[in-house]
Amino acid sequence: MPNIKSAIKRVKTSNERNAHNSAIKSTMRTAIKRVDALVLNNDADNAKAALVEANKQIDKAAQSGLVHKNTAARYKSRLAKAVNGLTA
Repeated sequence: MPNIKSAIKRVKTSNERNAHNSAIKSTMRTAIKRVDALVLNNDADNAKAALVEANKQIDKAAQSGLVHKNTAARYKSRLAKAVNGLTA
C-alpha cells in the first residue's frame, strides 16, 4: 500500500475506473450473447430488438475506449449479419 497521498489517490481512482470499465464491458458482452442466443432460437423479432440494444452498448464501450472502434464495428457487423440472415 502506498504511503504518498497522490499514490493513495491513484490507487483509489484506478480501482474505481476498473470497476466502472468492467461493468460497461460486461454489459456489452451480455447484450452480444443475448442477440446470439435469439439468433440460435430463430426468434427474428426479438433478435432485432436485442440488436438495437447491443449496438448501443457496443458504441458506448467503443466511445470510452474499452474496445477499439474497428473491433466494435466488427462486433456490430457480425451481429447484424446474423440477424439479417434470419429473415432472408
